[in-house]
Amino acid sequence: MSFDDLFDAALEENAPSAKTRRRKSRAPAAPAAAEADTPERQPDTPPQPRIFTVSELTRDIRTVLEDYFPAVWVCGEVSTLRLPQSGHIYFTLKDDRAQLKCVMFRSANQRLPFKLEDGLSCVVCGRVSVYEQSGQYQLYVQKIEPRGKGALQVAFEQLKQKLAAEGLFDPARKRLLPVLPRTIGIATSATGAAIRDILQVVRRRYSNVHIIIRPCLVQGATAAPDIARAIEELNAYGGIDVLIVGRGGGSFEDLWPFNEEIVARAVAASRIPVISAVGHEIDFTVCDFVADVRAPTPSAAAELVVPEKEKLQAAVAAGERRMREAMRQRLRMAGMRFSRVCASYALRRPQVMVEQYLQRLDNLERVLRMNLTRIVQSRQERLSHLRPRLSAVRTAIDRADQLIERREQAMSGSIAQKVRRAEQEMKAVGSRLAALNPLAVLSRGYSITSDAGGRVVKDAAAVRRGDLLKTKLRKGAMISRVEECEP
Repeated sequence: MSFDDLFDAALEENAPSAKTRRRKSRAPAAPAAAEADTPERQPDTPPQPRIFTVSELTRDIRTVLEDYFPAVWVCGEVSTLRLPQSGHIYFTLKDDRAQLKCVMFRSANQRLPFKLEDGLSCVVCGRVSVYEQSGQYQLYVQKIEPRGKGALQVAFEQLKQKLAAEGLFDPARKRLLPVLPRTIGIATSATGAAIRDILQVVRRRYSNVHIIIRPCLVQGATAAPDIARAIEELNAYGGIDVLIVGRGGGSFEDLWPFNEEIVARAVAASRIPVISAVGHEIDFTVCDFVADVRAPTPSAAAELVVPEKEKLQAAVAAGERRMREAMRQRLRMAGMRFSRVCASYALRRPQVMVEQYLQRLDNLERVLRMNLTRIVQSRQERLSHLRPRLSAVRTAIDRADQLIERREQAMSGSIAQKVRRAEQEMKAVGSRLAALNPLAVLSRGYSITSDAGGRVVKDAAAVRRGDLLKTKLRKGAMISRVEECEP
């Protein structure tokens, strides 16, 4: 069986129309004589093959692929991911043996709940076609699911990592709840079980609390923006001490609005402390990690924020009793101290106490005068002992001054004599140097002749005819050329 027959058989199973087009395109053009069905037809004439243009062949191949692969599921690993400004997604799906170019247009990826990343193992669904401009076949993706994990689970983990890196889960930014709030804001469904549980607990524990309810959607595609708006409006309302955000239990998909980034950002931006009460105790959402306090259920959130009135009253009564007893004890102690003071000797005989203090003052004055007199006498005695020593020091200083003066005079005479001797010696040495100076003869009419190398010419045989000589005179010098040498 030929390749054409195999190709036609495959098309017959999946795309009869493509097969028909394929056969028609492959069929040779019949000669004009065949239409007339003349007996002169030559059966041995070879059929003329059809010649395709590149566009025609590419278009036919695209039609075959689209008909044969209208929707396929392919698994592989994402690589060479590109996210241009157009909003489309371009990537390559690969395994250990092959690669497949993929494109996901903006209209399809807007519904993608998680962020596509290089290295992500996933399963994609789409149609196979050909991009005619480059002649390359590729997969036009309509749906992507992570392999091994659900799309929502991957989106949940990605958002957790992103917000944790920004510090939104940091315990240091968590705020304490008020001990006894006067006004509680609640963002939840107005018809759900969560609001009924919260109101029932609040009425039972402390009915004096004022409650502001902002109804919002807690399930569905538009629930997350509505929850975020509810948080913002309750913050803008004013006078609210604490905020409860949540809903009752449900599936992971039902609780998904509380895992979206817009709700997490709204909770983080809230100026009011937020309690997240989503689902049951085993349910965790991104809202729980960002909120100041997580409550396992809506009822538990109400118990966290509102204390029991009876316990508060009992605590206040106990505090009042302790305060009264403490005041009575302090009054008893103060009365006892007052009685001791009233019975003291100072209050019974105040004049005697004053006289005693006056006498003590006189004694202290007498002791002070005695001590001052003793100190002055001691200083005077010490001064009288130091006076003779001071006189001896002064005498020694005078002697030293006289000695210094004599030695200074002697030293000045000796130095002057040495200077005169040195001047005489210097004059003698100068006379000898002047006599020995070779240039001194120049003043008597002599000269010194040197060659071009600066060497003094002492012998006529040392120069040749034409050499340049320099003759130094007493004043200046002259350059001459040798015309003739006389030995």
